[in-house]
Amino acid sequence: MSVIGAAPPGLLTIFDDIGRDEARRKAVEELIRPEYQQESLVDRLIRIVGEFFDGLLDSTPGGVPGGVVALVVITVLIAALAGLIVWQARKATRGRRAAQEGLFGTGELTADEHRREAERLAGESRWAEAVRERLRAIARDLEHRAIVAPQPGRTADELATAAGAELPVFADRLARAARLFDDVTYGQDPGSAQDYATMTTLDDDLRAARPATPATAGARPSAGGR
Repeated sequence: MSVIGAAPPGLLTIFDDIGRDEARRKAVEELIRPEYQQESLVDRLIRIVGEFFDGLLDSTPGGVPGGVVALVVITVLIAALAGLIVWQARKATRGRRAAQEGLFGTGELTADEHRREAERLAGESRWAEAVRERLRAIARDLEHRAIVAPQPGRTADELATAAGAELPVFADRLARAARLFDDVTYGQDPGSAQDYATMTTLDDDLRAARPATPATAGARPSAGGR
């Protein structure tokens, strides 16, 4: 059987043997049809898939092995596509949330207050939260010591870049700490005791470090120091 021949008319335009530009134009024309305008992306995908399967099943003679194989293959492909869409949507949401909240979120604590909160959370085995608080302690401490300038909305990556420029020997460890922060904050990583120990060791080492260059120009200690 012809799988393409079983597709509804809207999908046939996508599978025609046409050039890239023409395919793009036809896809746009298909998606801007009036009946699509009130649908969400997910609803639209479900409806198009439903139409495709209806056409496929209507044109498949009973008991034809090729039809079953085609159905299985298409189901797998659609499941993979749906998974990719969900993953991309979650990634975009995490990115927007990161840009809005930054490293500190809405909190205004000193470095020592962040450390005490981190220890409390670690004592309850809440590793993701403990890791976050420990990196926040690192950031506040670096700001208080004028190694990096205070910056509202700063992300973990931005902190690692700024601090790594002043403390080059710690640049790689700071970058790894930033990735760990992002993983437990936006990537649904639960964290672990080892992750927290890594962050704590970095904090302790940074407290004893001195910048290789003069303090960041214009930086001033924050009011809520260590």
